[in-house]
Amino acid sequence: MMHKSVWGPLRGVSGFVFLIVNTLLWAVPIYILGLVKLMLPFRTARTALDTVLDRLSYTWMLCNNGFLDILKDIDYEVTGLEKLRMDQWCLVISNHQTWVDIIALQKILHNRIPFLKYFLKKELIWVPILGLAWWALDYPFMKRYSGEYLSKHPDRKGKDIEMTRKACEKFKAKPVSMMNFVEGTRFSAGKHKAQKSPFRHLLRPRSGGIAFVLSSMGEYMSRVIDITIVYPDGVENIWEFMCSKKTRIRVHIEILPIEGALLGDYFNDDAFRNGFQEWLNALWSRKDARISAMLADSSSFEN
Repeated sequence: MMHKSVWGPLRGVSGFVFLIVNTLLWAVPIYILGLVKLMLPFRTARTALDTVLDRLSYTWMLCNNGFLDILKDIDYEVTGLEKLRMDQWCLVISNHQTWVDIIALQKILHNRIPFLKYFLKKELIWVPILGLAWWALDYPFMKRYSGEYLSKHPDRKGKDIEMTRKACEKFKAKPVSMMNFVEGTRFSAGKHKAQKSPFRHLLRPRSGGIAFVLSSMGEYMSRVIDITIVYPDGVENIWEFMCSKKTRIRVHIEILPIEGALLGDYFNDDAFRNGFQEWLNALWSRKDARISAMLADSSSFEN
């Protein structure tokens, strides 16, 4: 009889093999249709093909979710799902502790909000397999100019936002959800200490990313979906998650309106930038307290 300790690594290897094969399986038709869309001369035809591409991506995620449900026991406890809608543009923000966060978000948000898209650095288009798939699915690739570059080329100031806004023009045809991990990286004790973060469970939030999204798309976005994710039994990295038999994940969803106070020239208006940063820091303080409450009570918590 195989020793029980072998089952964890076998579960992990089979999980990774499936995710790679499943990604390759759906990436090929996405590549093909992406090239077809590039050659289509009519906006109506391209928009119709966008719907097909989104459905392929939805199915890819559905297969991932279904396999993980078979592979292991994932116990989700989620509050706020009833507030989600498919018919509105939105900005999704979340704390970030592990790559498992992305799996959890794909699971709980699937078919509950418009298709999730991420702003990606221009260099990520060269990521094997995924880079071209992101391009075909119209993930916006952005190029941010550094302060040093702009000091030498002042004529380029604002051009990065202008290019991204132009890339987002296609999203006016139908609702989308833009995702941003506000901390910019996964939480770790080392990063927390290095930053001298004032929060117990969070890194300092970076306001530039979501300000960039709102500068590009704020005119037709109506809501921020603020998500808080905790792991009552401890945070697992992706390998530990695949190997473990059971994982408990708790998620709280809060809807925030996008009002005039969040819309302005973040990169050139000092007063607006300071106000925006104050808003985000206050939001992060509430999230930090919520995480403490969620971890303290593993059965229920209040909104």
